[in-house]
Amino acid sequence: DVPLYPTLPANQIKYILTDSGAVAICVSSAPQLAKILEIRGGLPALKHIIAFDVDATGPGVITLADHYASGAAAEAAGEGKTFRQDALQVKTDDLATIIYTSGTTGDPKGVMLSHNNIYSNVVDAIPTLEIGPSDSTLSFLPLSHIFERMAGHYAAFSTGATIAYAESIDALVANLGEIHPTIVMSVPRVYEKIYARVLENALHSPVKKRIFFWAKAVGERCAELMLAKQPIPGLLGAQYAIAKKLVFSKLVARVGGKLKFFASGGAPLPADIAKFFFAAGLPIYEGYGLTETSPIISVNNPRKVALGTVGPVIPNVTVKIAEDGEILVKGPNVMKGYYNKPEATREVLDADGWFHTGDIGMVEDGFLKITDRKKDLIVTAGGKNIAPQPIEALVKKSKFVSNAVMLGDKRSFCVMLIVAQYEHLEPWAKDHGLLWKDHRELIKLPQVVEMMEKEVLSQLTSLAKYEVPKKILLLEQDFTVESGDLTPTLKVKRRVVEKKYQREIDSIYDDASKRVSEKGSGI
Repeated sequence: DVPLYPTLPANQIKYILTDSGAVAICVSSAPQLAKILEIRGGLPALKHIIAFDVDATGPGVITLADHYASGAAAEAAGEGKTFRQDALQVKTDDLATIIYTSGTTGDPKGVMLSHNNIYSNVVDAIPTLEIGPSDSTLSFLPLSHIFERMAGHYAAFSTGATIAYAESIDALVANLGEIHPTIVMSVPRVYEKIYARVLENALHSPVKKRIFFWAKAVGERCAELMLAKQPIPGLLGAQYAIAKKLVFSKLVARVGGKLKFFASGGAPLPADIAKFFFAAGLPIYEGYGLTETSPIISVNNPRKVALGTVGPVIPNVTVKIAEDGEILVKGPNVMKGYYNKPEATREVLDADGWFHTGDIGMVEDGFLKITDRKKDLIVTAGGKNIAPQPIEALVKKSKFVSNAVMLGDKRSFCVMLIVAQYEHLEPWAKDHGLLWKDHRELIKLPQVVEMMEKEVLSQLTSLAKYEVPKKILLLEQDFTVESGDLTPTLKVKRRVVEKKYQREIDSIYDDASKRVSEKGSGI
């Protein structure tokens, strides 16, 4: 099977269907069917289009109900009697799925995973999380995402846990209250948004603000002691009980009241957000992996947890750090290769079987820590190495920032591209008597630019001077999968974004060079 993200545009779907040689496709809705019919003429291998909608029509389209009926008729006629025997002929090393990773540059690559790749990952990773038949999960990530597919589903199948499906991402909070799950798998952006909402509510009044930050400080002191496996002193314990009643209990209730833990993967989770949730009694166990590793390589768990790390490496998987800091992985979870791309396979799978992740990291006290993507590292013209992702995470903690991308490779300084959180920026602008017609006009107002620059810099006071971006560029539109700025797993395509805004970025550096030149000539 070849899962597809429903957010993919038709041209990207065409590439994947062509490359994989798919002969059949199932579509869940009219918009998805429309995309397939748009590219149908360029897909000679595609023989069957199976639509879930009962009233779906189009050339070569059959509904799922009709497909079931034809299957039942064939069975009644004596066809397909060897289906079970045929299925049981599958070997553990046979190909189970091809999952296309869009990557941040170039065409998608089809990751070939065998049955044993996935099975071994379930067997080796899931016991560390102590999931059992009494657990229930709320699923809302797409099943085309290997993290949700393995950890959210195959894990539940193997342990007898119950899976509930969220109606939509917008209904997530309501569904948490209805389902009362014990485990939720998600990506860091969801936890960041929950934290931002909690923080926003706390700032509504001076009294709420004081109570919130007092409770947060108390909870985090207790969290540090609990993580260090040290006892909590009596007075601090009493304060913690009050903090839980006044603040943390509301968050616990908001996520269903029965949650044992969250699991996080797909991108780095800011350590301070992890500490806040841990203090609230809602531990987030951060893990690490890639589609190419089925996916889990390491994961924090109830017995071994260190915030700011992605946990200990799971059993039967080996990790080593290359001389340049890249994380290399070997084990039964490592893919068979990239479909139809032998050269790309050789680039990441060496002759000794080590998979080169492209991530930079280190191992400290048995815990793996990711510092950045190898290709994302910024090396300034002055020779300074800067990891942009942690800096972007700091900036995105501001309620005025929806998204942030830092650039500056081979440049004299770094710049930060900022997408404003308009639901907060617009009220601020109204309160300051500003007038504008649309978002484009709003972000060009000098007062807005000045405020946003101060807001960004206020999040970066802990950084070295060379790590702080010297200029920000406010963008009207957020990054999206549809516009080609994001991968389906919501990772920013840095090179695409940089090329898209090349003129504006060059203008910033040109202005800076001009000022330096004028200063040097005494003008």
